[in-house]
Amino acid sequence: MATEEKRADPRAPFVLRVNFRDRTDCMDATENLSRGGLFVQTLETFRVGQVVHLSVGFPGLLEPVALKGEVVWVRPGRQDAVGGVGIRVADEADRRRLDDVLGGRSGRVIQPPEGGFKVLLVEDNPLVVEMYSYVLKKLATAELRGKVPMEVHFAADGHAALRALAEGGFHLVLTDLYMPVMDGFALVQKMRADPKLRDIPVVAISGGGKEAETRARAEGVEVYLRKPVRFAEVLETVKRLLRIS
Repeated sequence: MATEEKRADPRAPFVLRVNFRDRTDCMDATENLSRGGLFVQTLETFRVGQVVHLSVGFPGLLEPVALKGEVVWVRPGRQDAVGGVGIRVADEADRRRLDDVLGGRSGRVIQPPEGGFKVLLVEDNPLVVEMYSYVLKKLATAELRGKVPMEVHFAADGHAALRALAEGGFHLVLTDLYMPVMDGFALVQKMRADPKLRDIPVVAISGGGKEAETRARAEGVEVYLRKPVRFAEVLETVKRLLRIS
């Protein structure tokens, strides 16, 4: 059933925040999306056949879209992938809403800044930094066709990040949460308390569990991605937060 649906409605990498309406503390993220349904990364437990009411959206870009769906398959979590559920959307009105989201008609796309984008990566693992850097380079060369500069800065901890942010002009911060000297939670807290930094979108990428996610959201991160994170997730998240069509 799930295979036939995927063939009929090809899925695309599409990262949106997901809120389950009957689980107020449950905020997860899509991994991919199609007109017929979506896959949601989650640590929550669902069963095949369960009816779920949820909303999908993206902070500052896409107002929450309410949907009703049915769990059609479950992917257990493992070392190299976050667990989750495939949800089929049968109602035609809901399918049209998903179609609008996929078509970009629900979001607000703006022109890139004249001087290009300036992004800060806060991560103490050089291999992870290399992967994120590759994502941003691909975004600059492929999505922006090399016409808009993508200036990437690096910091190994929260203190170094604050020093970099003091230079000004940043459009996005991607940060780990568990780092030496000053962790990501403290970094976000200080950013949200600073009038000059509070409006910069923050993406937290961490291997922490639900407690870490809840705390990060409470501190003010726009998006929480769980490690091991996929290339497409980072790419789509950055595109949406920078409002790149």
